[in-house]
Order: sequence, then structure tokens, then C-alpha cells
Amino acid sequence: MSAAAGPGRATRAARETVSGLPREFWWLWTSTLVNRLGGFVATFMALYLTMERGYSASYAGLVVALHGLGGVVSSLGGGVMTDRFGRRPTMLIAQVATAVSVAALGFMVHPVAIAAVAFLVGMATNASRPAVQAMIADIVPAKDRVRAFSLNYWAINLGFAVASAGAGFIAEYSYRAGFLCEAVMTLTCAVVVFLKVPESRPERDPSARPASGAAHDDGVRLATVLRDGRFMGVVGLSFVIALIFQQGYVGLPVAMGADGFGSSDFGTVIAVNGVLIVALQIPVTRFIQNRDTRRLLVMSSLLAGYGFGLTAFAGSVGLYALTICVWTVAEIINAPVQNGLVVQLSPAHGRGRYQGMYTLSWSAAALVAPLMSGVVIDHFGAGWLWGTCALLGTAAAAGYWLLMHNLPAGDEAAAESPAAPQPADARAARPAVEQAG
Repeated sequence: MSAAAGPGRATRAARETVSGLPREFWWLWTSTLVNRLGGFVATFMALYLTMERGYSASYAGLVVALHGLGGVVSSLGGGVMTDRFGRRPTMLIAQVATAVSVAALGFMVHPVAIAAVAFLVGMATNASRPAVQAMIADIVPAKDRVRAFSLNYWAINLGFAVASAGAGFIAEYSYRAGFLCEAVMTLTCAVVVFLKVPESRPERDPSARPASGAAHDDGVRLATVLRDGRFMGVVGLSFVIALIFQQGYVGLPVAMGADGFGSSDFGTVIAVNGVLIVALQIPVTRFIQNRDTRRLLVMSSLLAGYGFGLTAFAGSVGLYALTICVWTVAEIINAPVQNGLVVQLSPAHGRGRYQGMYTLSWSAAALVAPLMSGVVIDHFGAGWLWGTCALLGTAAAAGYWLLMHNLPAGDEAAAESPAAPQPADARAARPAVEQAG
């Protein structure tokens, strides 16, 4: 009886996790999975430049940084496009641009050309993220959004895990083939969006347009987002959390190398992260759904900070893997819950700009984290880096606890947000700088 009940409960749990979501979400989910299955550039850029092209590690680092800088630039631009032109057009433009730029990157030989195209690839790749997040918020009911964001995050990591393994084999044959493969998969993603994913941007009441009569005006500007104190606090805390998580890919390999471990050892322990996310994302989603957002974010911040903090005591591959288990659980909890919070604090007609600002926090952390880890390790040692992560996690937990006091429940937050759409006469009286957003 119990032996049969176990698989039965597992099957029922999985069915309940994926049931009840709109068909449009699953097409969007499919496009995300297809897109991530083609991931090559972000994973193998440094190896391609140093091993295939023979450039120095310094030049490779510069190109990777420019790729990240492109993502920073496009975070806000993609958010504005999402609100102004729509979710679907923004995704299609970004995906086609990604496919073209990735394919072109595989044929670039001059160092300046490689750096310039890598910057464009970073811009194009990141531009679609605010649109995807805003569309999920548009089409999924509020009660199911954490579950939907969790499933989307699961697709991202499943695709990345498969792509990393497959891209390794492709790279042994031809790095250029890897670039072309990513271009084809990204175009396939665009085809799925074009054929199966309808536009979801909420329709505005024509009578609510501002006195200027601008047809493209949506009532929410970047200045509006910047003046939303609680939301910008969330963005700041997101940046802190992202700084911590980024150390798994910039600080950890350096620290393990200094301890005498090789690249294969790092590959083994970091694989634990992907395996756990694929294995645990769905069951953890069931656990966290409908639980207190404030407590979940506090808990995930502490797990992230002290998970990395424990790395200071790791001296074997097994212990390194154990610390990764701790902060991976934090990542599994934090990603969908924080996405849900961003939507909760965003007005419907400003979701693109709000998601763009949120995406910017992660893009900026990807730029700052390598500098942070390098400076701390070089001048103070890896132990100080892991101690810093523990302090940052504690600070983030305290920040979430204070910031989310009296947070309105559900969609009430959006209604009470200072960025919520206002009558035309009220918006017409705003300063000109805000209208320029």
C-alpha cells in the first residue's frame, strides 16, 4: 500500500503543480526552454577566445564584461519597449536580433569586431527578459504567479543544464557550430512566440490618456519607477542577493583553484547546483506557494549568505558540494518569490519598466561581482569573501524584514503603488522630466 502510494502522491503532486495554468503560459514556457537549450555564448565565450582564437585571459575578461554591459544597457530599454510596443513585439525583436548577432559573432576575427558584437549579443539577449516576466504576470492569475515563475525558472535551468553538456561536445568539434546552433535555436524560439503566443499587454482606457494626447503614453515612466521607494528598495536588495549568488561562478572557482582543486573538480561541484534546481524546483514550489513572502525572502537571504559563508570551512570536493546544496535551496526559493514580489509591486501598465529595473539589478551584479571577488581575494583572502557574503545575506534578510512591513496582499499592492495609473489631469501635471521616460 505504502509503496504504491509513494509514486501516486508524487504523480499527483506533479500534476497539481502544473495544472490550471493558461495554455499561453505553456507556449511561453516552451519558448523559454527552447531558447535555453541553445545556450552557448555565455558558457563558452572565455574558452572560445582563449583556446580557439588565442587571445589573452585579460582580453577574454574584457569581452565577457562588455557582453554583461550590453545586458545592463538593454535591461531598461527592453522594459520601456515592453510597455510601449508590447510584450510580443519586444520578444520577437530581441530574439531575432540575438540570433543574427550570435551567428555574426562566430565569424568575427578582429578583436575590436569581436568585442563590439559581443556587446550587441549581450544587449539583444537581455532585452527580452522584462517582456517574458511581464507577460507571465499578465496571463497568470495572482494566486498562481509564484508557481508560474518557479516553473519558468525550472525551464531556464533545465535548458541550461542540457545546453552546457551538449555545447561541450559541440565545442570539441567546432566553436563556430556552437554559435550557429544557438542562432538556430533562438530563431526557433521566435517562431514559437510568433505562432503561438498572443500579445498580453493590458488595454488602456482611451479616456485615461494624458492631456498631451500622445498615443504611446502608458502613464508610467522610468522616473515613476525610481520614485517608488519600496520597489527601489527591493531592487537594491535584489542587487545584494545577486552579488552573493554570482560568487558561485566568479569567486568559487578562484578559491577552489587556490586550494589546489582543478577545473574538473569545480565542474563537478557546480553541477550540483543545476541538478538540485532541476530535481527540487517543483516540490519546493509546492512548499512555498501561498506562504508568507516576507519570511521566505528573509529565509532565502540567510541561506544564501551563510551557504556561501560555510565555504570558508570547505576543504574537500564533498564539503564544497555541501555548501552549494545550501545556497542552491536559497536560489530555488528566492527566484520565484522575488519575481512574484516585483509583480505585486508593479502597476499593470508599467510592468515592463518595473521588470526592466529589476533585471538591471542582476545585470549590474554580474558586472560588479567579479571585481568584488578579485579585490577581496587578492588583498584579504578567500575567507574574507565568504565572510562578506554572510554579512550581505544577513543585511539583505534584515532589509526584507523591514521593507515588507505592512506590505499589501496580492494585487492590492499594485493598486496602492505610487506608480498606479492616475486620471489624465493628474498625470498631465507631472514634471516634464517624468514624461520623458
